[in-house]
Amino acid sequence: MFLLGQALRAGRLRIDALRQLYRQSLAENKSEARGLRLLRHWLSPSQRAQFDDLGYFEVVGCDSGRRYRIYCGSAMNVYEMDHAGCLNLGRCFMPVGNLVAGDVMLAQKIALETNECGALAVAKGFPLNRELRRPCDLKPTLWEYAPTLLRVGARPAQISP
Repeated sequence: MFLLGQALRAGRLRIDALRQLYRQSLAENKSEARGLRLLRHWLSPSQRAQFDDLGYFEVVGCDSGRRYRIYCGSAMNVYEMDHAGCLNLGRCFMPVGNLVAGDVMLAQKIALETNECGALAVAKGFPLNRELRRPCDLKPTLWEYAPTLLRVGARPAQISP
């Protein structure tokens, strides 16, 4: 009786392991996974490391030499950067069709690296999310200077951001 129970448990564990393996193989063959694999294949080693660690990668435009940051997504995921590495302006452009995020990001990368002017001609600009701004992007307001003004006794005209 004891051996029969052990054999049943072992058989159930094998079946569960096979189910998990099957589900995993199905997930890896979905279009989202294939799109991300294709994107990763086209990324340079530094872009791939950046994408794996941070969820975005940076490209350099072929015409202007400007840098762009492409976040994981399929819409409103491209941002123009300034010389200090701060995000300036969002750019929304994507290929026609119902494509997965990996394919869209690959198309955006290729467009900026090979035909930046054409990509920007169809792109729509959008303002930055406050969460995406780094401290160098946020200009202090007069109210942020108020504690300093009261302590030092300086006038607002004397303070430059």
